[in-house]
Amino acid sequence: MDPTTYKATVTAAFNDAAASYDQYGVEFFTPMGRRLVEIADPRPGQRVLDIGCGRGAALFPAANLVGPTGRVLGIDIAPAMVEEARREASRQGATNVDVRVLDGEAPDLPTASFDVITGSYSVIFLPDAPAALARYAKLLDNDGKIVFTSPIFRSDTFPFLPPVFTDIIPRTLLRNLPPEWQPEQLIRRFNSWLENVEDLRSTMTGAGFADVVIVDEPVELVAESGTTWVDWSHTHGMRLLWQHLPPTESRQLRERLITALDAMREDGGPLRLEVPVRYVSARVSR
Repeated sequence: MDPTTYKATVTAAFNDAAASYDQYGVEFFTPMGRRLVEIADPRPGQRVLDIGCGRGAALFPAANLVGPTGRVLGIDIAPAMVEEARREASRQGATNVDVRVLDGEAPDLPTASFDVITGSYSVIFLPDAPAALARYAKLLDNDGKIVFTSPIFRSDTFPFLPPVFTDIIPRTLLRNLPPEWQPEQLIRRFNSWLENVEDLRSTMTGAGFADVVIVDEPVELVAESGTTWVDWSHTHGMRLLWQHLPPTESRQLRERLITALDAMREDGGPLRLEVPVRYVSARVSR
């Protein structure tokens, strides 16, 4: 799939999902965004750029830390996401927040105009992330830093999902996906530089960063039920899988997921999954 078609597909998916994005009461993106900002540690008065800001899981925690003398800019390729984040900024009275529609792979922003750059599960969607990272290095002022999150990719796990889903989602159910959306193709596209720690470190240094720190931590995902999780999965990156599945396979996968996830709940309580997340931080090398 060429990058233009891919970006158009991603933009359309997140535009369609924007109104319900992360709004099903499932805890995951919000705690991950908070933890990302804790690691980034923006200080009062600093300038922060949030790549692929969505509805603001990292954007607003960063705005709270930089305070009224700082500035936070959120960018997203999906106009509907930007509108949702803009409404939330207005609701919160966050006057230090700006949000713009911008292609995260080619950020048309001034050189050395940020102290901190964050990206919560967003850098992974850039078709040529290593080249984009080099552009972000130029946007950082002296001693500026970038911090982003990524799934912990494994060659035997389904892209973007915890390892437990490798057993829950049989590859036979996905046989009628278009070739470019087959799991093997997604894995090859997204984890070529992310799976191996040394490859990731080399990519970061090649893009102009130093002091690379890679930390893997679990984020607890909490959902009321299997049905809640499946409905929520239509509102984020997994939507790209659902929308390419034929109706029969989509229905079968939904039923299989709900049954398997409900079986993991204890005593009728909520579903709790430990999701491994990779936090990558580095400083610009001048």
